[in-house]
Amino acid sequence: MNLPDPQAIANAWMSQVGDPSQWQSWFSKAPTIDANPFATMLHDIGVALDAEAMEQLKNDYMRDFGVLWQDFLAGKAPAVSDRRFSSAAWQGNPMSAFNAATYLLNARFLSAMVEAVETAPQQKQKIRFAVQQMIDAMSPANFLATNPEAQQKLIDTKGESLTRGLANMLGDINKGHISLSDESAFEVGRNLAITPGTVIHENPLFQLIQYTPTTPAVSQTPLLMVPPCINKFYILDLQPDNSLVRYAVEQGNTVFMVSWSNPDKSLATTSWDDYVEQGVIEAIRIVQDVSGQQKLNLFGFCVGGTLAATALAVLAARGQHPAASLTLLTTFLDFSDTGVLDVFVDETQVSLREQQLRDGGLMPGRDLASTFSSLRPNDLVWNYVQSNYLKGNEPAAFDLLFWNSDSTNLPGPMFCWYLRNTYLENSLKVPGKLTVAGEKVDLGLIDAPVFIYGSRDDHIVPWKSAFGSLHILNQGKPGANRFVLGASGHIAGVINSPAKNKRSYWINDNSAGDGTAQAWFDGATEMPGSWWPQWAAFLASHGGKQVKPKGKAGNVRYTPIEPAPGRYVKVKSY
Repeated sequence: MNLPDPQAIANAWMSQVGDPSQWQSWFSKAPTIDANPFATMLHDIGVALDAEAMEQLKNDYMRDFGVLWQDFLAGKAPAVSDRRFSSAAWQGNPMSAFNAATYLLNARFLSAMVEAVETAPQQKQKIRFAVQQMIDAMSPANFLATNPEAQQKLIDTKGESLTRGLANMLGDINKGHISLSDESAFEVGRNLAITPGTVIHENPLFQLIQYTPTTPAVSQTPLLMVPPCINKFYILDLQPDNSLVRYAVEQGNTVFMVSWSNPDKSLATTSWDDYVEQGVIEAIRIVQDVSGQQKLNLFGFCVGGTLAATALAVLAARGQHPAASLTLLTTFLDFSDTGVLDVFVDETQVSLREQQLRDGGLMPGRDLASTFSSLRPNDLVWNYVQSNYLKGNEPAAFDLLFWNSDSTNLPGPMFCWYLRNTYLENSLKVPGKLTVAGEKVDLGLIDAPVFIYGSRDDHIVPWKSAFGSLHILNQGKPGANRFVLGASGHIAGVINSPAKNKRSYWINDNSAGDGTAQAWFDGATEMPGSWWPQWAAFLASHGGKQVKPKGKAGNVRYTPIEPAPGRYVKVKSY
């Protein structure tokens, strides 16, 4: 159970730095370790502060707080632009507005203090992340005693909002996660993951779904989609109007989908090699058998893309080249810049996980979900603490957030291998350094044109890291590769159906794969709407001739097991 406890976080922080209303007194003194509790904390973990920068920060703080205090005494409400405090309840109450402004001033100071830390970049990033977590947790919007919106609702409802909020909190404690969406509004197989299809194969690791064609003719080359095993595949098949699977089918593709199992103790010793050999490579062979085609278009999303590329490199080492094309969405192959996730990966943390899980065990889905929520705590934690608990609101029905809460376990050995060899040591991009499924891995041996997509605001796979795959793959034919950059983040940027006519994307076909990511962007053209048609055109160019679709799923060796989406995707983490 990993529900954040705002009061516990507040108490822990207060024990270190005292009452925020008294923080200004710190800076009337010299910035010595004794005078500054936060500096004491940094000193205790072995880092120092730039004395000159601290002196400037002290002066700036005292000046800004003095102005704020004088305005408050004069009855002038401070201007607060942060969206957390934008309502009339905050702006119209001088005390609440002052509280919010003081909090924001203290937050700015603490963030600036982190930048004055004299330490290695990676350690500074860890300190920056930890401090930001505390800053976000200490927002006055997170506490009933200092949230005027929640207080007003308590009065307006005669206490009913508090009763509902406590009921919501107890319900979430029983579920083991904060409710981000009205979970009663959705059911996988009823109104999510409903693109018609058939499960034609299963082993302990995955089910293979073959979707039913809807066009009178289809591309001869089939499409195999490999989603991330860290999440459930139906992010690619939400509701009909935002389903990438349905879109691919409607574009005239025979689509197959890997539906990973939600590992239990029976899979506790499963390795990365197993996911490659018994997962992706087995799926490739089945698609070849069922379609009668030796070539297929292979698609990978996030970790699914890393697995797909690894599988093709293993097959290339065996002299096999089954891919007519490769699509990678928000995928790492070069882990040089992993963004904010870098704070969770160092030798100490990876070694600890290896001690716990390397020889068997499960990485619980709830822990993975908590980690990703901590990357955007205001959006994925505190926003719902305020709305669901303090105000007693019921969360709205939102399919993407329902999926976000439907977490998946990972086998310990697989998870540990992935952490060490990619995030920590960045070995996958080095030709021949890693051995997977008995073969030396060289991604440069993959002989297929590549479509690479990155999301501009992706906090999990920074888009420049996704762009870096162009310099690793298909170096013999760089002109065959394409890179497309979409607006928004890791998920919302990908799930951007043309039917919605939202957002935008950037293309630059003249220099794709040449030079730096920034040079590519500087020469790119922004286009309105969804990037999906760009991908559909790429697939069509590698789809072969048009043929009549087969009337039945599977073949004599791979017969129907059950309708899509299958059983595996419905299994919950425990």
